[in-house]
Amino acid sequence: MRYPQGGGLTPERQAFRERIRLEAAERFATGASNAEVAKDLRVSVRSVQRWRQAWHDAGTEGLRSAGPVSRPKLSEALFTVLEQELAKGPVAHGWLDQTWTLARIKTLIGRRFHKSMTLSAIAQMLHRHGFSHQVPARRAIERDEQAVAGWVKETWPQAEGPWRRSTPGCASKTRPASR
Repeated sequence: MRYPQGGGLTPERQAFRERIRLEAAERFATGASNAEVAKDLRVSVRSVQRWRQAWHDAGTEGLRSAGPVSRPKLSEALFTVLEQELAKGPVAHGWLDQTWTLARIKTLIGRRFHKSMTLSAIAQMLHRHGFSHQVPARRAIERDEQAVAGWVKETWPQAEGPWRRSTPGCASKTRPASR
């Protein structure tokens, strides 16, 4: 299975799939047909055919997982250092505002660790470690909760408009009045 953005399976998912293949090997040994194995394990017949060929050529070891396709560019120790650098903020690294972007993180990784990563690889790595681009770590000190609540209650309903029309509408795509 290929992943266009360089992703892949988690170690747990790899182990799960390996267990399925090894269970198929047990069934091959008992003489089960490809269709039976595919139906019981809820996989495609073509996958079972490939597994049977690998089992025939190399035995049960031929069905074991080969592990991850590649090692991560940043080890856990280096990622811990990156987290500390990110916690210092962009201003500490020479940028004028407090916004971390993938491009800035890429530059930081290049400067600090002398490694090059794609933006999508950086995004996946951060996501794997629990980072999110949507939720700020804390709210602004200047935020006035009473003003926000008042705006949502009073101003937003007028800006949003009514939910329903005050007059009946027409379901026809071509209204008689437009002919």
